[in-house]
Amino acid sequence: MRTLILSCNTGEGHNSCAKAIQETYAAHDETCDIVDALQFISKRASRFISGWHSRIYRYAPKLYKAGYHSAEERTSVFREGTTVYRYLTSGSEKLYHFILNGGYDRIICTHVFPALALSAMLKHHPMPLVTGFVSTDYTCSPSVEKSDLDYYFIPDASLVDEFVRCGVPRERLIACGMPVRRAFYQHTDKAAAKRELGIPVEHQHLLLMCGSIGCGPIKELAEELSIRLTAQQELTIVCGANEELFAKLEKLFGLDPRIHIHGMVDYVPLLLHSADLFLTKPGGLSTSEAAVCGVPMLLMDTVAGCEGHNLDFFLRQGIAVTADTPKLLADTAMALLADPERLQMMTRAARQRKGDTPSETIYAFLHRQKKQLPHEAQYA
Repeated sequence: MRTLILSCNTGEGHNSCAKAIQETYAAHDETCDIVDALQFISKRASRFISGWHSRIYRYAPKLYKAGYHSAEERTSVFREGTTVYRYLTSGSEKLYHFILNGGYDRIICTHVFPALALSAMLKHHPMPLVTGFVSTDYTCSPSVEKSDLDYYFIPDASLVDEFVRCGVPRERLIACGMPVRRAFYQHTDKAAAKRELGIPVEHQHLLLMCGSIGCGPIKELAEELSIRLTAQQELTIVCGANEELFAKLEKLFGLDPRIHIHGMVDYVPLLLHSADLFLTKPGGLSTSEAAVCGVPMLLMDTVAGCEGHNLDFFLRQGIAVTADTPKLLADTAMALLADPERLQMMTRAARQRKGDTPSETIYAFLHRQKKQLPHEAQYA
């Protein structure tokens, strides 16, 4: 079998989810390729959409929030025949030839844009493909119901009714959890992780990170935390691709031995395993990764939209708390660090999942599925 994952460079979460699934296929020695679906519109379109998504997300979160809520209320913008729909599905012919030439028989979408394009492609070119959509947020995102795939893998059973209300058939829903990479499941002793990072074992470690884009009030929160940190507490800040933020923080805290500034990193599992508290925005993947590692979270509602739903989910689970301003966030962080019993309760709430990983569940489920075309349907 040959599997293709169609992802999208609008935030690293979709790609991280795709890589987590790909790892499982690799462990079974099966082909599983990941492709940026926007490139089938054009490489220029991919750069344009991804670039503007990052800019709006980082510099104009209120605009992003307004746009998301508008899409939630007026999902008809994605219906067949609209300008947006025609643009997002304009690469479906190229996608068809790519799938045909690659000999793929399983297609997984980790973003709604390729889910729409794949659905449009199958209307014009029926193929015996088994198809699936993997939700990377704890909500039914706008326009998911406009796609028409075989299965929809969602991160929690409590979300089934929401997806059904939005228009996804109940029989197509599989509650499997959020796929995260294997490294997050590999237990690393917290003391050992701290030693590997050069942090004294007896020190409390705060990890501050807001996705690969490095958005949100990181600078303001870091300033508030720096006032409150004791000599036995250390703060690691990961700026991601935000070079401007990195430079500012280096200037402010470069000489402070309690504060460690990083740009893009490839050892996030190690950082999470070493952390006593994780301060972050509620991205679907980053929060799921922290939950797998059993790290209590302090979440900042920086962008809202789908992340507002993620925030609500983890608050309900008892894995996270939140506050409204950098000052209140810093106060809450210090209060949590002074309450080891509360931190332990949050850790236990995060580690209650048992059984197969979500990626293994997706692999096993799709591996069992067969799809036959009606005799009248032919490759076109």
